[in-house]
Amino acid sequence: MPSATTADEPGVTSKPFSWRFTAPLYIGSALNPINSSMIATALVPIATDLGVPIGQTASLVTALYLASAIAQPTAGKVAAVFGARRVFLVGIILVLLGGVLGGVSQNLAMVLIARVLIGLGTSCAYPSAMMLIQRRAAAAGLAKPPGSVLGGLQIAGLATAALGLPIGGVLVETAGWRWVFLVNVPVALIALAAALIWIPRDSSIQTRRSVRGVLSSIDLTGIVGFGLAMSALLAFVFSLQNPNWLLLVAAVLLFAALTFWELRAASPFLDVRLLVRNSALTRTYLRYALVALCVYVVMYGITQWMEAARGMSALSAGLLLLPMSVISGIVVFPISRRNLVRGPVIVAAIASLAGSVGVLFLTSSTSILWIVFITVIFGIVLGTASSGNQLALYTQAPPEQLGVASGLFRTFGYIGSIASSAITGIVFHTDATDSGVHTIGLIMIGVSLVAIAFTVFDRTLRTLNRTESPA
Repeated sequence: MPSATTADEPGVTSKPFSWRFTAPLYIGSALNPINSSMIATALVPIATDLGVPIGQTASLVTALYLASAIAQPTAGKVAAVFGARRVFLVGIILVLLGGVLGGVSQNLAMVLIARVLIGLGTSCAYPSAMMLIQRRAAAAGLAKPPGSVLGGLQIAGLATAALGLPIGGVLVETAGWRWVFLVNVPVALIALAAALIWIPRDSSIQTRRSVRGVLSSIDLTGIVGFGLAMSALLAFVFSLQNPNWLLLVAAVLLFAALTFWELRAASPFLDVRLLVRNSALTRTYLRYALVALCVYVVMYGITQWMEAARGMSALSAGLLLLPMSVISGIVVFPISRRNLVRGPVIVAAIASLAGSVGVLFLTSSTSILWIVFITVIFGIVLGTASSGNQLALYTQAPPEQLGVASGLFRTFGYIGSIASSAITGIVFHTDATDSGVHTIGLIMIGVSLVAIAFTVFDRTLRTLNRTESPA
């Protein structure tokens, strides 16, 4: 069955990546990380307003993580069959619906559904954007990856994550928790209008298809199996304070069954043979997950400690993360523009180790300047890791599977984020103390050393292009 991702794009050779083309892609890709962190400032107000225990609102965080981890590669697979622009537009519409529903919710169930809709919708943006950029580059006849465009996508998609906390804090304190959802409405409308006007249409798709043919082309069984396996795995990770080993057993069995199915599927959702054959791509996923774990520990765990041990407000703690966001954005652009891979990922792993050592010296009486210094280091980590690993992914993944590969890239990032949440929850089980922060620092050091090993000894990184992009 032919793919719907190839389209005629007249007039792209002169200036293929104008701001009109990239603006909706960047806006859409920023919605997921911002929504992921923005909710943290609204959990207590939501519990108070809806009259539910604060512990129950944690499901709002879990819901978006789980929906995103499953939906990112799924969106890539569906986009490969039906068209990247179509999937991008559907995603924006889901964000719009989730924003409205969250803004009028009268109970926790409605808020939870809104979060799932936002998670599913925002997950469509990044894999679709990667496919649209690749399609545009091919139509323009570019020989090298459009590094500056990929860098902009990375800034929008990851460097903005730290902005969610201060934005959420301002919205909650000035307008109420419902605006953590409603703020998505105007942004989604702008992205929807821009995409409809400026992103070229996908090619036509066959209208007469059997249901069986459609299900086979997207491998619905593989998608469902992946969703069940990931759900079991993430549920186990979230239960680590009191481990539910049955969930781990279920996850292992489900992943085994998924592998058995995908090895025999005509159009596999998760190409197991590719992951085994293309070990360089698999290492890129693992390397990114390890570094993401350390970054998110700082973003959420250290923030939690600042609020508990130093008595900071959520807004003040969030503002301390702004240097991380700013530095990561500054770092991404020159790296991406020059299409650098090996150097940045080595810097990311080493900087993660240095920042993790710095965490060992944090105490409740530590100067704010030292905390800011650590966030700056992890801003460098975030910028170098995201840009270097994304370009490695763009180069290592087969073009026809870039959508799913990009989605899996984000999924591994979410696995790192969820693992960081589990570690923080275990260490800070009773209270966020200085000794707990030091324990987290030791864990981060161990994770960083593994990341260094996955980077320094990966010979395939030396063969990737290190040239300036024409874009």
